[in-house]
Amino acid sequence: METVRIALLGAGTVGGCLVELLGAHRGRLEAFGYRPELVSVLVRDAGKPRPGIPPHLLTTDPAAIAEADVLIEVMGGTKLAGELVLRALEADTPVITANKALLAERWGELRGYAEAGLLYYEASVMAGTPVIGALQSLWGNRLLELHGILNGTCNYILGRLEAGIPYAQALKEAQDKGYAEADPTLDVGGFDAAHKLTVLSRLTVDPDFAWEEVRANTRGIEHLTPELLDEARANGQVIRLVASLFPEGGRWVGKVRPVRLPASHPLALMGSVRNAMVCRTQEVGELVFSGAGAGGHVTASAVLGDLYRLVSGQPGHLPIPNALPLPDIRVEALEEA
Repeated sequence: METVRIALLGAGTVGGCLVELLGAHRGRLEAFGYRPELVSVLVRDAGKPRPGIPPHLLTTDPAAIAEADVLIEVMGGTKLAGELVLRALEADTPVITANKALLAERWGELRGYAEAGLLYYEASVMAGTPVIGALQSLWGNRLLELHGILNGTCNYILGRLEAGIPYAQALKEAQDKGYAEADPTLDVGGFDAAHKLTVLSRLTVDPDFAWEEVRANTRGIEHLTPELLDEARANGQVIRLVASLFPEGGRWVGKVRPVRLPASHPLALMGSVRNAMVCRTQEVGELVFSGAGAGGHVTASAVLGDLYRLVSGQPGHLPIPNALPLPDIRVEALEEA
């Protein structure tokens, strides 16, 4: 039995749930020949109670995470988390992360390690809904287009607008329920979905896909009103914030923006806080993925799944090796709202 020493960055909702799941899965991990041992948990306040986490493991000292066989990052942010992730990768320590912003914005520093199989990030896009691994298995297909509802907060707010609730009230409800942060810009501005779309784009069409281009093509939902959604419904449509990857003008384009979808569209049929993705390829046709895209246990389950992937000898999630040629089939653009 080999011990695998785990350093954890972040002990918030996801980190706490992950520690709980690690305990529940100890026997199953040992069946792979590995005994998981949590050796340190980096937090901002070591004095804050963390139910389920032994206090002696809590530390505010980044140096304490050095002696580990794998680094799990659920801290978030691109600065401190980025520096510590890079430090671990430079030491050939595998990293499991749920941090889509880090992957999107600091890819130039991370790409080589991802190509070496050291970076695992299933939880970064749709949390526990396994789309990263699934899209890798589609490299034998020719991608035509990809569209996704990748932010449950926006989906919830749009559902409330459909019920006639004004935007400001719908946003406050989302904040009260814990779906939106006090500063909701990343969600309602479309940037969270843009980070995730950038990750998907590098996995499926171009390892050099630029975050700056996706960000420039991102528009949020702040301007939407119940009246606009009523008008759409009268025309047999719904309005959703959709992240899209498609060919346009001789190149692959990534966009995040509110669009009008036919009421029968797969993305229009999802629940208010679910994530969904429609991927259309030339060989397999249309594939639909749907599931919970947020939540402590949901996200932690995907992080734990990456740990299983690691101990079973599988490499991390590789970007597509080269840019994918454009399809020779015309793709209809979605109508923007």
